[in-house]
Amino acid sequence: MALLWGIPYLLIRVAVRELDPGVLVLFRTAPAALLLTPIVTHQRAWSALRKNLKWIVVFAVVEFGIPWYFMSTSERHINSSLTSLIICAVPLFSVVASRFTRSHEPIGARRLGGLVAGAVGVALLVGLDLKGGSITWIGLMLLVCVGYAIGPIILATKLQSVPGPAIVCGATGVVALGWIPYDVFHWPTRVSAETWLSVGVLSVFCTAGAFLVFFELIKEAGSSRSVVVVYSNTALAVLLGVVGLHEPFTIGIALGFPLIVLGSYLATSVARSVDDDAGRDANLPIYE
Repeated sequence: MALLWGIPYLLIRVAVRELDPGVLVLFRTAPAALLLTPIVTHQRAWSALRKNLKWIVVFAVVEFGIPWYFMSTSERHINSSLTSLIICAVPLFSVVASRFTRSHEPIGARRLGGLVAGAVGVALLVGLDLKGGSITWIGLMLLVCVGYAIGPIILATKLQSVPGPAIVCGATGVVALGWIPYDVFHWPTRVSAETWLSVGVLSVFCTAGAFLVFFELIKEAGSSRSVVVVYSNTALAVLLGVVGLHEPFTIGIALGFPLIVLGSYLATSVARSVDDDAGRDANLPIYE
């Protein structure tokens, strides 16, 4: 999972050199929807998809449609390492967002300390790595974090009974159809083999494949333990950015990343046992 969710940042950075961010969203979602269609048919989950289409559309917009466009746009202006590190703060946003649901857990001293540590880490990361003109793109990435925080609430409260492949197939299909009118006027004139390869890996492995593997991971490890993979994929994304794209390893990364990881771990820790946790919240979203 760390590999499947750690490489998209590098691949997006490569793809947006030639593709408009909206076109990239279409290329990521349309093939994924087509690949998942036979699985949904085999599971006979089309009726569940239709009955829950309204909330699947809402989930699609806040988890894929808007965040992936904002992320791709931002990666045209800020490096993939910084992008992945900002996403690492999603668990902190999730804790805040959960306060508006009926099932939220109380925030004790441990979780409050985690929120503070994570907030300081984000402040160090953004503040020390801030350059002229980058505040807009960092702001877009923070909006991506908001979308990724709202997504699990929709899954846990409105779509908990819908099979995972049906949700992903419906959501990616809706997003692909929604971006077609925009993409007609932003279609690329030339796409290199490197870009096609990046798009193919993003769609087949990092979208369709990653969701299927992650649902199985949650069944095995439970939602609380499985979410820890977000720290591993961020570390991998930073490594790939520094080594593969020659991005700088900055003071902001060195100081902010450990605090974000520590804060996210403390803020999202729960008192439930693994046995109680296994099998619940089986529709946890991807943080990429």
